[in-house]
Amino acid sequence: MSAEVIDGRACARRLKEQLVRDVSAARADGVGIGLATLAVGDQYSAGAYERRLRRLAAEVGVPYLHRSLPGTASEADVLAELEVLGADPSVTGILVLRPLPPGIDEARVFRAVDPLKDVESVHPENAGLLALGVPRFVPSTAASVFHLLDTWLDSVGEDRAAFYHRANIVVVGRSNNVGKPAISLGYERQATVQSVDEWADRTTGIGRHTRWADVLVVAAGKAGLIRAEHVSEGAVVIDVGINPRTGADGSVHMVGDVDFESVAPRVRAITPVPGGVGPVTDVWLLRNTVTAARLVAGARTPVEVP
Repeated sequence: MSAEVIDGRACARRLKEQLVRDVSAARADGVGIGLATLAVGDQYSAGAYERRLRRLAAEVGVPYLHRSLPGTASEADVLAELEVLGADPSVTGILVLRPLPPGIDEARVFRAVDPLKDVESVHPENAGLLALGVPRFVPSTAASVFHLLDTWLDSVGEDRAAFYHRANIVVVGRSNNVGKPAISLGYERQATVQSVDEWADRTTGIGRHTRWADVLVVAAGKAGLIRAEHVSEGAVVIDVGINPRTGADGSVHMVGDVDFESVAPRVRAITPVPGGVGPVTDVWLLRNTVTAARLVAGARTPVEVP
């Protein structure tokens, strides 16, 4: 079997076209839009993401503000910065870039994000709404996973509901921003969902769980965790991993959590890294920012979903 490579860049281009229309419509309604990101310390993956968001925001006409604190910043410094961003009327979406340095309570930081500007649903109020199936915002990476799946199902003529109802979805990784939201979105589609993390690899063996997957979503943050022996023939594999690797020439490139070369020949479809989930995630974050802008402005006009 030769896997179909799911083209995240092509999917992101279509979403971006709709995003441009959404931004224009919001402005025509008098709704101001502004995205702010906050980084603490100097992490390569966070910096790469921030630069992509900055470029995309400029391309679609969304004002963008980046705040950067040193890795030595205290938790109080972070909370104070979030208070300033929350009070700024020009900021309608706030994203705290991960990871945060040791010693800073991530949960407390997330509670400090204004729930109406919390475009990644990290605040407990928004996480709870997502778990209940009535999300204010769907976290961008988990949303992108299922948007890619839905788009691919449409392209191959599969009925979405029928596919999900019979599918066993295995999510590898239990992070608050990807793994747990992906589980909720799988439940929302009435699929059977299993959750494992890298501890299974250290104990019973992760393949014991992943080989049952019709859809395997891998977001463990461990390069090459999933290999050919961990997947069943005909599965659909969505690789969320973004792991920096330095080449012999000193250049840095990204690799996924899935060993693409060994897994691709066994499965039905797979996302690459780079060029899979990442480009869609960037656009979805800006889509959430438009939704947040309307909420902050008190408008209830929904953003069109293509």
